[in-house]
Amino acid sequence: MRCFKIFLLLFILIIGLQGFSQKTDTLKNNSEKKYRVLKFDIKKEIAPPVWRITQKAFKFAKDTNADLILVHMNTYGGMLDAADSIRTIILQSEIPVYVFIDNNAASAGALISIACDSIYMRPGANIGAATVVNQKGEPMPDKYQSYMRSMMRSTAEATGRDPDIAQAMVDPRISIPGVVDSVKVLTFTTSEAIKHNFCEGQADNIKELLQLSGIENYEIVEQKLTATDKFIGFLINPMISGILIMVIIGGIYFELQSPGIGFPSAAAVVAALLYFAPLYVEGLANNWEILIFIVGIILVAVEIFAIPGFGVAGISGLILIVTGLTLSMVDNMGFDFSDVQLNGLMKAFFIVMISIFLSVISSMYLSKKMFTTTIFGHLALDETQQANNGYTFSDNGYKSMLGKAGIARTILRPVGKVEIENEVFDATAITGYIEKGDNIEVVKYETAQLFVRKI
Repeated sequence: MRCFKIFLLLFILIIGLQGFSQKTDTLKNNSEKKYRVLKFDIKKEIAPPVWRITQKAFKFAKDTNADLILVHMNTYGGMLDAADSIRTIILQSEIPVYVFIDNNAASAGALISIACDSIYMRPGANIGAATVVNQKGEPMPDKYQSYMRSMMRSTAEATGRDPDIAQAMVDPRISIPGVVDSVKVLTFTTSEAIKHNFCEGQADNIKELLQLSGIENYEIVEQKLTATDKFIGFLINPMISGILIMVIIGGIYFELQSPGIGFPSAAAVVAALLYFAPLYVEGLANNWEILIFIVGIILVAVEIFAIPGFGVAGISGLILIVTGLTLSMVDNMGFDFSDVQLNGLMKAFFIVMISIFLSVISSMYLSKKMFTTTIFGHLALDETQQANNGYTFSDNGYKSMLGKAGIARTILRPVGKVEIENEVFDATAITGYIEKGDNIEVVKYETAQLFVRKI
């Protein structure tokens, strides 16, 4: 019996030593593993360009089998819809995502940070202040705050953080004893974030962060943006998109003021290409959205050049133009808008409408001032030639044209040129528009200008 007990003890000891040996080998293998860390920066306003580089970073991390994605952050916030898209891709990532807050993670930056698996902060950094504000820095109505509170709560719940603390970063009415009073929006310093489990640790740099995470053997691969990536990111900025829309509408407006095709048309076409091309490349603008914009332009042209007045075709064209420009900025899949947020759609619509309004007002002002100022050079006479100074004008030749017939030398829309008895005159169509080559008749003469009608 005693021999059996000794044998049993030896057997257990051998099994234990074997297990310990296997565990040691596993730890050794883990310590020898070289972690591939993909690092990319969010160090500017949260907007579509940042969402674009985030998408590219996550795709690159997946394609290259990265073990960790590291976000190097320093931002005061930005657009909520872009932040929500970034938050979603982080929460759905199969690769762990860490964030290193290098000074600031405010507003939309706080939302993105809370979505990450681990948060590390530099000494003196801050996270919080996520109240939704307008461009003047004033708090938006409570329906916007309610949506932001909900996103902060759900994000915190998904990553194992306190949802009450998360929503206190949005709403000053929320009081948490020992954390925040009921009259302040919550913002954590580094030490406070660590104390309340909203931060895994304090680090001075990326190397120290990885050491705190237990990662000793690693290689850091930084996201490299090409010149094309930077240019596309620049063009899809909402402010630049608004300026391009202004050039498109302004070019069309100025082109309608003079016969023929010239610089305004070229400017409008180039602006349209710069507007739609990057959005198409990014998968935002679909073929049908660009098509309805083109159809809208055609309908407006038909209304102006073929149909007197402004009716169904013109109104339909304007609606299609606005629709095409707006939907091209929205991340929908074909005709499926189920994942499109209403605030993102409304923001795109207001960008388009404000840009069109400013373009029309600016174009009207410039067309009025262009020939009455010397800013653009001597496009008009600087002085008025008065009759009492000896200047005269003989209009008998023009008056003799009354009732005579001729042909349109250019399109009259409504101003153009006509030929009467082998002489060319400036003329204005009395109603509607007259095509080049149409027969005309002079019906009126005023202020050195012939008024004609189509016959």
